[in-house]
Amino acid sequence: MDKRKVDDLKALVAAEVATPVDPRVSKLAAAIAAEHGQASRAVLFYGSCLREKQLDGLMLDFYLIVSDYRTAYDRRWLAAANRLLPPNVFHFQMAGLTAKYAVLSEADFHRLNGPETRSVSVWARFAQPSRLVWAADARAKRKAIDAISRAAPTLLAAAAPALRRDAEPLELWRGAFALTYSAELRAERKARAGSVVDLDPERYLRFTAPALAAAAKLPRTRIAWARRRLEGKALSVLRLAKASMTFAGGVDYIAWKINRHAGTQITIKPWQRRWPLLAAISLLPRLLRSGAVR
Repeated sequence: MDKRKVDDLKALVAAEVATPVDPRVSKLAAAIAAEHGQASRAVLFYGSCLREKQLDGLMLDFYLIVSDYRTAYDRRWLAAANRLLPPNVFHFQMAGLTAKYAVLSEADFHRLNGPETRSVSVWARFAQPSRLVWAADARAKRKAIDAISRAAPTLLAAAAPALRRDAEPLELWRGAFALTYSAELRAERKARAGSVVDLDPERYLRFTAPALAAAAKLPRTRIAWARRRLEGKALSVLRLAKASMTFAGGVDYIAWKINRHAGTQITIKPWQRRWPLLAAISLLPRLLRSGAVR
């Protein structure tokens, strides 16, 4: 094993997360951090909006990393919900920009980027590009980079048993993301998993050798993807129901997201806004039948 390649992975992640962003994104991230006071440790910007120059009218995606849930919230039930079924998701608006942000503790962010969890939700996202747009201090920055550096090796190690051993690097990444997309309720079309790689193939080629070297150090666990899919979709339903209570305008956002990615024309009725949890539950069978989520 080439130890240098393993060490290079953190350097690649550190350089990537330091890539400059629109100043409005950094200001928005700082405002999100301020909402949770001294508990805030880091804010990460991720998702499709990383590639967009025109941010108006889009929903920006962030993760807020906090020291602990009890300190992060004024209401105990929010801390309990975040601890029992992480993350909590909230809506945020400032200076004409709209965002949603998910809250994780530093401990949960580290754990959910690694092989100790069967859930693909976090490590599948942070195996993709992200930006560290706010940090409380140098230690918070270092811990965020360390956690993110676990994501790509976890992805490739988990996917390896289900993919061809002689797969070319880009096919390896495409196949790995396709598996993770199948393990969640997603509004995107099936081709979306491949397009994530094809939008920046050079990035994935740079990450391949060090990520594989780090993956080789992970303990070998053969968890069937059928099990991941079953558990992942169940978790997606539970998180969707929880978000309908914590996320202002969450039902409208769900409809917008599905319409945008799946080409549907879902319209939210007044009663669904008054009873968001029931609305989320009532929408699910229709979404599954229509193929808007998979």
